[in-house]
Amino acid sequence: MRQLNISHVTEYHFASAVTLLPHRLLLRPRESHALKIQSSSLHIHPAHALRWHRDAFDNSVATVSFLAPSHHLRVASDLSVALHEDAPLDFLVEDYAVTYPFDYLFEEQPELEPFRQSIYFQDRPAVMQWLGSLGCWPGPIETFVLLDRMNRAIAGEFFYQVRLEPGVQSPSDTLFIRSGSCRDFATLFMEACRHLGLASRFVSGYLDIPGLSGGNASTHAWAEVYLPGPGWKGFDPTSGQLTDSRHIPIAIARHPEAVPPVAGSFVGPAGLRPVPNVSVQVCAATHRVHDS
Repeated sequence: MRQLNISHVTEYHFASAVTLLPHRLLLRPRESHALKIQSSSLHIHPAHALRWHRDAFDNSVATVSFLAPSHHLRVASDLSVALHEDAPLDFLVEDYAVTYPFDYLFEEQPELEPFRQSIYFQDRPAVMQWLGSLGCWPGPIETFVLLDRMNRAIAGEFFYQVRLEPGVQSPSDTLFIRSGSCRDFATLFMEACRHLGLASRFVSGYLDIPGLSGGNASTHAWAEVYLPGPGWKGFDPTSGQLTDSRHIPIAIARHPEAVPPVAGSFVGPAGLRPVPNVSVQVCAATHRVHDS
């Protein structure tokens, strides 16, 4: 088992004092058998009241209500997480789902149905044409081969770029310009799965890249697909690989624009634009954590 320290600082500077309306924070990792939070702290300026709750997807959400106007908003999250090493390919798909097309068991369909509904339904023709060009549709094809081929095609044939603009590109836009950010690639993969009838969801979090200078990093996004047998399996179309212990999930959602780390609004003079600054660092701890 290994331990990571994660620092995530979000700041906004305003030219004049503003009234900050409630903000929603998604900064606490989703614990699992492979990930445990060792310690966490959250430092917020200006004066505020903080409430925690779990949303419909069991994400840990903090709601911040501010008590005074301010020229400056700062949200600093410091985490230490313990990660078990895993083997992403060590899973077995149920016999009935080994080959696509297949359908989920009747008793699972009500829970999975929201994750099978396309958000960008108008993009279906472009997405299905792309899937056909990959030999992924109409099938038959081994289910894992289908997903792996899609995942690798996005990583290998599309140009990755950091986009600072909010929101995501539609799948048809990504297919047309052949480039995008991690959240754009995750959205294309997720929507392709849904057009094929496979339950898929969007995941936001962090990615540990060993050896990265100074631990400098950024938030990351990928997709998960529900496979009978292993359950939700992560696919990272930015790298073309399955997710592993380097991926630290923070939040899952049906819609890719629903889970920004920090979201909120303010009231101030007309035309006022805040100056943002975001810093993320993911570093290995100086000692190893031993399994008990």
